Amino acid sequence: MEDEIDPTIPPSGPGCVECLATDGWWFHLRRCAHCGHIGCCDSSPSQHASRHAATLRHPVVHSYEPGEDWYWNYVTDQFLEGPQLAPPHHHPLDQPVPGPAGRVPRDWQMELH
Repeated sequence: MEDEIDPTIPPSGPGCVECLATDGWWFHLRRCAHCGHIGCCDSSPSQHASRHAATLRHPVVHSYEPGEDWYWNYVTDQFLEGPQLAPPHHHPLDQPVPGPAGRVPRDWQMELH
């Protein structure tokens, strides 16, 4: 597991990289523990975090939500213990959930997985 977590790498930004690039939206955010990529969770319409994990073989993510401090391994489907990652530890507090502001459809609950 040591090769899967790099605590020195900062997150890639305040939201899902792919959703921000394509006018998408997310429910919750996950941070790749290996490279810092921020992707949307599997409940989100596009599920970018797990796609990143599968494509790049970076199986371990950390929650990027305020108040959450857990790791998940997509390969083993298990929660893990791990070190504190480089800050910031969550998306900006003024960012709504779901987010980002202005992109979330009114019927967003119907689009969750």
